[in-house]
Amino acid sequence: MFSHIMVGANDIDASKKFYDAVLGTLGIGPGFADPNGRVFYMTDSGIFAISVPINGEPACAANGGTIGFNVADEAQGKAWHDAGVANGGTTCEDPPGIREGDMGKMFLAYLRDPAGNKICALKRL
Repeated sequence: MFSHIMVGANDIDASKKFYDAVLGTLGIGPGFADPNGRVFYMTDSGIFAISVPINGEPACAANGGTIGFNVADEAQGKAWHDAGVANGGTTCEDPPGIREGDMGKMFLAYLRDPAGNKICALKRL
């Protein structure tokens, strides 16, 4: 459905460190910077990128927005969360774990990246 997702970053180095760690737990290699300083994580299913906003304004998180990353199982989801916290992210929402709701049973873990963007790890059970 998506070709790419790009989020804003105020400190590209801090955000790259964070995303190299969390995406590394999913088997995605370190991001690479283009000549404009944007960082890209390439996969067979799409691209995730970080960039300082081109309008010169500070990056800010989308109020109500979340970007979800698939994980293989709970262990990978917990490793994803731990890597994020250890590399400049902050935990948010409920602690990582299994939740049940209208969309079924799933493992969820939520983080805010260094710029405040909310991301989650998800495994449908």
